[in-house]
Amino acid sequence: MADVIRSIKKYLPACVKRVILRGDGEFISWDAVKAAEDEGHVYIFGNKACKPPFDSKAWYKAHKNDTAEYNECWYKPTGWPGERRFVCMRIPGKKSNKADTQIELLEDGGYVYRDFVTNHSGKPHQAIDEYDKRADCENQIGEVKREGLSAIPTHQFMNNYAYFQIVLLAYNIWRSFKMIAEYSEKQKNSEGKPTVTVLSGIQDNTLRIARLKLLLIAAKLVTTGNTTKVKYSEHDSRAAGLFSFMRHLDRVRMQASPWLDGSLWQCRHMGGLKLQRAENSS
Repeated sequence: MADVIRSIKKYLPACVKRVILRGDGEFISWDAVKAAEDEGHVYIFGNKACKPPFDSKAWYKAHKNDTAEYNECWYKPTGWPGERRFVCMRIPGKKSNKADTQIELLEDGGYVYRDFVTNHSGKPHQAIDEYDKRADCENQIGEVKREGLSAIPTHQFMNNYAYFQIVLLAYNIWRSFKMIAEYSEKQKNSEGKPTVTVLSGIQDNTLRIARLKLLLIAAKLVTTGNTTKVKYSEHDSRAAGLFSFMRHLDRVRMQASPWLDGSLWQCRHMGGLKLQRAENSS
């Protein structure tokens, strides 16, 4: 994992100023932490390997009506050369009652704990909120499995390897389309007002819903003379969104490609991907 962390920068364009590493309990080790610190990355790694001593009097709530409480401490795990910051969140869990045969032996029993090692500069609840943003990755993993990754086609490793690459490429292209479509909705029209169509919020839609909005739109092919036209129904609310998206793509295509010609920022990732910089790009 430390080797992976040290290799990240070469795949990123120089415009990236801050990298946040969010990993579960399998990430925590001194090698991974040191690699993140050496590379200048912010890291938040789940802790399943040690038990930092949190001050029982230092628990606080981020908001008045919250049930969760937060804490932090500096602790040196076994084998580490120095202390590191640990943050913790405790959530009220099962409470004991008279019918329970097993009583809680600890003073703070009845809580579920989540703790992390981090160099995040924010308060404990801010660091944990930042970590929790990675939860959407699980939705993406589940979605790409449903899109074909779980259908292993052969018993040959290299054949499956190629198939998985194609599935992931197709999935990422569709995710990129969703993000571009969402961005196009935030652009302003000639009157200076934001355009709002059925594509608004598409970035948060599943691929199945995104296809309904961007691809599976009923149309009719009409051939007159030497011209073939595609006609969409004006009563389909998705058609207006599709047209605005296509116009946005046309505008983007006319712009420069600084990630290829290096005119606006250095392309650090080109060498890492073993790609040649374009001599003439427009």
